[in-house]
Amino acid sequence: MDQEIPDTFPEQRAQFDSLDRVWFDGELVDWDEASVHVLTHALHYGTSVFEGVRCYDTADGPALFRWEEHLERFFESAAVYDMPIDYDRAELTAAVKRLICEQDLDSCYVRPVAFYGYDRLGIDPTAPTRVPTSVAIACWPWGAYLGDDAIERGIDVGVSSWRKNASDAVPATAKTGGAYVNNVLAAQEAARNGYDEALLLDSEGTVAEGPGENLCLVRDGDLYTPGLAADVLDGVTRRSAVRLARDMGYTVHDDATVARGELYTADELFFTGTAAEVTHIRSVDGVTVGDGEKGPVTDAVQTRFFEVLDDRPSEYGAWFTDVDAPETDAPTGSVTAE
Repeated sequence: MDQEIPDTFPEQRAQFDSLDRVWFDGELVDWDEASVHVLTHALHYGTSVFEGVRCYDTADGPALFRWEEHLERFFESAAVYDMPIDYDRAELTAAVKRLICEQDLDSCYVRPVAFYGYDRLGIDPTAPTRVPTSVAIACWPWGAYLGDDAIERGIDVGVSSWRKNASDAVPATAKTGGAYVNNVLAAQEAARNGYDEALLLDSEGTVAEGPGENLCLVRDGDLYTPGLAADVLDGVTRRSAVRLARDMGYTVHDDATVARGELYTADELFFTGTAAEVTHIRSVDGVTVGDGEKGPVTDAVQTRFFEVLDDRPSEYGAWFTDVDAPETDAPTGSVTAE
């Protein structure tokens, strides 16, 4: 998909005629019909969990990247909030495949979301009666999250005055809608201050992550990424980059504690994330990282990452879930498991 992708959904739908369906509570529904009541519990209290997944147009056809890992985290996030998901992994996999195929998308961004829905308000959605849960999946074309030239040019980052919420306040390993207001504040502040993205410190003042990305620091050829104790999300792309770097012979410290001062003296810095993919950081708080260009380690990891996405070598074959329309005898508009 080489054409420029608009930012807004109305513009995208005007450009891509097939972008007209959403999977919602077991059925494919018209895009405009995928709506909820204003008294939906998640709208008031942030009681939703979600994932962001990329589908890539690989050498062997469209494939979801690390779908199974994202799906596992999706169910684990829901479990933290005692949120039942009334569809199993096979049903959700069949749903996303059919949705992508019916919208004729070779590459896209996929958003599964589960949320406490419309029934009553009150902070606890499980008592005195359980608020019903809804599950939806949408997908749409999405290019480079941090800008079309960010992969090569790099980005400028500012350390946020907002601290990352601590895991003893909101569990950082759960990808929860309500918790992302923390990320929103940091991203808005970064934009106001002229930065491409923010970087948050944890409650102890050590480096955590970006609003939608994990951080990796390079020093003397070794890679360091903050561990989960730094209140970071256990990023799927982070895990992928760590595996690739190790397979290329690099030493990776994936449980590191990174002090803020190290950001200004690092040889290289880069972000990893489903949306950001692998994006190098050229400055932090106006201080140039290295010589401001993409460093050799970052370049090696980034290059290998995109090679794997394009070529799907056998050693990483399990990372890909092929998108082929699941067989179904169900009536039009509904989805069944493969």
